[in-house]
Amino acid sequence: MSATALMITLEKLYKLHKSLFDLSMDKTDVIKKGDMSELDRVLKDEQKHLTAINTVEAERQRESSHYLQSRGVPFNGAPTISQCIEHSSPQDQETLAHWQQKLVGIIGELKVRNELNQKLVYQSLQFVNMNLSMTQPQPDQSTYSRPNGEKKSPTGRSMFDSKA
Repeated sequence: MSATALMITLEKLYKLHKSLFDLSMDKTDVIKKGDMSELDRVLKDEQKHLTAINTVEAERQRESSHYLQSRGVPFNGAPTISQCIEHSSPQDQETLAHWQQKLVGIIGELKVRNELNQKLVYQSLQFVNMNLSMTQPQPDQSTYSRPNGEKKSPTGRSMFDSKA
């Protein structure tokens, strides 16, 4: 059995990861602009990509299993691309290694971009919290005396305020 089906699946997986990376680049710009409706759209698109990636990854595992089984190679768990490369013809090894390197590269770039986006979101939240704390003064938490000697509670009500 040839590794063609596996290579096609790896190419699909790469294209999905590349598209997800492009979305993460857009997400960076959207976060910087602070456009919440656009951020919501990007997040929904990301979710669709992740669902598709999970589907294609399951397909990759099936193709890898079939490929290794056709070669009579025993394996435990989900077979890796490296295992398939190890048990392939020299020509297939080269192509499989090429797709493996491309996948590792785009996943690494995606990880770096996601970390940046996470930091940007965190900074935006800190900025929002700072603005909220500046515009909404906190009530004085200690009790203090009024000029007539009466104590005021932290809530601003007297301890004896009640309805009869």
